[in-house]
Amino acid sequence: MKVVSIVEGDGEATALPVLLRRIAQWRSPGVYAEIAQPIRVRRDRFLNRAEEFERHLLLAARKSGEGDWILVLFDADDDCPAETAAMVLERARRVVPHRRISVVLANREYEAWFIAAAQSLDGHRGFRFDPQETTAAETPRDAKGWMRLRMSAGSYGETTDQPAFSAKMDLAQAFDNSRSFRKLCTEWDRVAAAAA
Repeated sequence: MKVVSIVEGDGEATALPVLLRRIAQWRSPGVYAEIAQPIRVRRDRFLNRAEEFERHLLLAARKSGEGDWILVLFDADDDCPAETAAMVLERARRVVPHRRISVVLANREYEAWFIAAAQSLDGHRGFRFDPQETTAAETPRDAKGWMRLRMSAGSYGETTDQPAFSAKMDLAQAFDNSRSFRKLCTEWDRVAAAAA
């Protein structure tokens, strides 16, 4: 099974393949998954310009084959992840009805998944987790800022820290503490089961 993803950020373009390989080993170790380099888009242009939307989905379809999977992953920001994902999925299925496709929106931001697994990241790359602090993973509007405040150097870099934290985070912890991460895993399970 080949996975071709469409993402919005440079951080996700490097981090998502790392995360998907780990999910593959965790959720479906018996299924071979080839994780292609993501297609990076500008979210607003992708969602609001029909020609951009169609062009990038058709590119993803050309890079994949029958039985492969196209994954669209964006940050929800202030949108409802379920409603927005359903709307985008409906549009995408009209463009590429011949491919398996999923749309997942990280509730607020991709970094919310790190907050969901914050305990497992303690001490990694200068990140400090306070066990006394209780933060619902998907509530901080600025999840990147939340991470930045807890890093010893006071800096958080999407292109460097996202892949590193994706490689280190406890996936079961993120699954337990984040609905949008569970959605990603559920979509993975569905597609992997069909591929098997």
